[in-house]
Amino acid sequence: MTGSPIRWGILSTGRIAGVFAEALQSLDDARLVAVGSRSADAAAAFGDRFNAPRRYASYEELAADPEVDIVYIATPHALHAENCLLCLHYGKAVLCEKPFTINARQAAEVIAVARERGMFLMEAMWTRFLPAIARLRELLAANAIGEVRMIASDFGFRSSVDPRSRLFDPALGGGSLLDVGVYPVSLTSMIFGSEPERIATLAHLGATGVDEEAAMILGYSSGRMAMLWSAIRTETPHETTIMGTDGMIRVHPQWWRARTLTLIRGGRADEVIETPYSGNGYQYEAIEAMRCLRAGMTESPVMPLDETLGIMRTLDAIRAQWGLTYPME
Repeated sequence: MTGSPIRWGILSTGRIAGVFAEALQSLDDARLVAVGSRSADAAAAFGDRFNAPRRYASYEELAADPEVDIVYIATPHALHAENCLLCLHYGKAVLCEKPFTINARQAAEVIAVARERGMFLMEAMWTRFLPAIARLRELLAANAIGEVRMIASDFGFRSSVDPRSRLFDPALGGGSLLDVGVYPVSLTSMIFGSEPERIATLAHLGATGVDEEAAMILGYSSGRMAMLWSAIRTETPHETTIMGTDGMIRVHPQWWRARTLTLIRGGRADEVIETPYSGNGYQYEAIEAMRCLRAGMTESPVMPLDETLGIMRTLDAIRAQWGLTYPME
């Protein structure tokens, strides 16, 4: 694949598929060559909108297309494991939307198949690849605020209740934790580099049985902790603060599509770090996936599969305290 454009297929035609297709259009070394849907009309409309030459009325036809190098999976998360396994079966590299799967058991199965077949696989946690979050990793690696002791992070919004929507339907893996809580949980995993040793959490389960608001405290070795919130019925600040022994870093709202950091250290002027980006920001995860493919890598060191599995175990452990399970489990 060295030197030639990477040929993408997109599995599903929903909102997030459109966001990713738009991002691909900004990359000279990427080509959207195919789209797969469960509807011929939806595939045709999406293909027209984003100039995808081949449009399939089934996911299997897309996965089987020999002209596709990598498939971006944009279905509701209840379908992720099934869709990943289909694409891996046909020898396709996979970039799968977050949350990676419904639970750790599914994640482990998908990861095992990818490793057995030697195929590239990555969770599409797009925030992790943004310039601001890359800069955050650099600051932490340089010990800019000393030892990180505490993290506060949230992601919540108010949505109208629709029992049939992916946000509220248990059969689609609904609830705030898997939809948006995965963002602060993943960020905490990136910063602390391990799974929590202790978890304390509360959630409000709504009329459909899924978590509409949740609060989590994750405890790590040496007393380090993260305080996280997620919601689909309540607007939250969308901010992250990382607190260390020598200072703090604020990731300004909306932190999950961050552009601005502030480095705060006693006795010094606050340092505002601007990291703007063009486009919608989803191009950065595509760039990383294509870098890995060209290098012959089967996973990304920025979003490694073992960490993705650990994040799913953490999400499982949080849900277990609420007694929340999904029908497919």
